[in-house]
Amino acid sequence: MAQQADWRILQAPSLAAFEAMTQEAFDRLPPEFRQLCDGVVIRVEDFPDDETLDEMKCESPFDLLGLFRGVGLAQGADTPMTGQFPNMVFIYRRPVLDYWAEHEETLGDIVTHVLVHEIGHHFGLSDEDMEAIEAAAG
Repeated sequence: MAQQADWRILQAPSLAAFEAMTQEAFDRLPPEFRQLCDGVVIRVEDFPDDETLDEMKCESPFDLLGLFRGVGLAQGADTPMTGQFPNMVFIYRRPVLDYWAEHEETLGDIVTHVLVHEIGHHFGLSDEDMEAIEAAAG
């Protein structure tokens, strides 16, 4: 019989724990996928900044779970131009936790889904491609 967690004493993962969870999700992705992510910076933040919320036309800071910023491989950005910021994937901890609280998915699955989806923008992948990568990550 599986042991159940004692929810009375558990806390939401801290930013550092969430970063570790995100790194573990990345490490489980297929090697050929990770290799193509060379140079992509993955950042975990509590919320998107106000500029991002305005740009994405979000009504609430909880509307955005993740974001890809940069010029992806699909747009021919395999080598950055001088002065160009690195391609970045943002995972937003508090909106992800809010989503988790309202859905019947594990937190690890949600983090993997958001990570794959945002990295997928870097590659210009279809939703079907992203689903296959998520499945391969287990």
